[in-house]
Amino acid sequence: MDLWFIILVTLSVAALLRATLNLLSSSSSSSSSAAKRKSLPPGPPAVPVIGNFLWLRKSFAEIEPVLRSLRARYGPMITLHVGPRPAVFVASQALAHEALVHRGALFADRPPPRPTDRLLSANQHNVSSSSYGPTWRLLRRNLTAEILHPSRLRSYSRARAWVLDILVAELKSQPGGVVQVVDHFQYAMFCLLVLMCFGDRLEEKQIKKIEEAQRRLLLGFRRFSVLSFWPRVSKLVFPKRWKEFYDLIEYRNRVLVPLIRARSKAKQEQLNKVKEDENRGDWIVSYVDTLLDLELPGEKRKLEEEEMVSLCSEFLNAGTDTTSTALQWIMANLVKYPEIQERLYDEIKSVVGQGAEQVQEEDLQRMGYLKAVVLEGLRRHPPGHFVLPHT
Repeated sequence: MDLWFIILVTLSVAALLRATLNLLSSSSSSSSSAAKRKSLPPGPPAVPVIGNFLWLRKSFAEIEPVLRSLRARYGPMITLHVGPRPAVFVASQALAHEALVHRGALFADRPPPRPTDRLLSANQHNVSSSSYGPTWRLLRRNLTAEILHPSRLRSYSRARAWVLDILVAELKSQPGGVVQVVDHFQYAMFCLLVLMCFGDRLEEKQIKKIEEAQRRLLLGFRRFSVLSFWPRVSKLVFPKRWKEFYDLIEYRNRVLVPLIRARSKAKQEQLNKVKEDENRGDWIVSYVDTLLDLELPGEKRKLEEEEMVSLCSEFLNAGTDTTSTALQWIMANLVKYPEIQERLYDEIKSVVGQGAEQVQEEDLQRMGYLKAVVLEGLRRHPPGHFVLPHT
């Protein structure tokens, strides 16, 4: 215990000395650097080193109410020292549009990743963290053109019907009374994304295992954020937490890598089958299929397994909670405003008929009010309140 106390005191003294030296050196820097620092938007005063550690008590979800109070005091652009570098938050739609649309080329890059993020993303090999350049353009184009393109989305119609059956069965299995639909929405969306990612209808046990691996990393976000501050020091102070973090990454790899290998083998067998009879059958292109074909520009190599794990993990995380949250808010508003629910039900009956058990996807094009309800739900309750960081 005494040894740890001495270590912590030594680290604190070293941190304060370093901060003091940084302040002294910054005061003697060039006038251009000083002007650059002064150009940062206003924000609450930051205490060197200590200010950073104070923010570790709050998760990212808790920053939003803090920003509301700071916006009233400092204006629509606020500088917060929430990490090793200052972060500028833009709380104005007009300013965000000016920065990201009119001047998008200036803010197209991503900030340097934190050590934990670098490990999670296999050294920035995913769309959300990759630096702006040929690799980012390749990964983004592959996702939008090969998976999210309207023609490709239509090919997943059977998958959506399968997931809808799962959702209905889950809801019917619940006892009478109040049903917490958000968990069922999340599971149904996760089933769909797993099928789109790996191309197979996996058993419930496998899907739950993938969901567990993803969820454990997400829930540990706040717990592991402390590891990104001075990683060399945190490895001495929090060795068990670092081990836990590495174990979770390894567990995710053990769960996803066999699925990637199985899909690679199935794809090769399908290619051989097509060469023989020129019939693709009911083969559906999955996200992993497209990743297996990619070649990184500059490096002239295929993606490694850990890099594909990072991309698959990003794909599964990005669509599950956002969609289920949006559906939860829409359903809540239908309960709160029964007149909207009644009008929507009347539209469905008029389009599909009184005796129809399901709404077909082709019927959706004739349901203007349903589309309006969905869009209004997204406007009033956007599932995400922050965009990805830009620099």
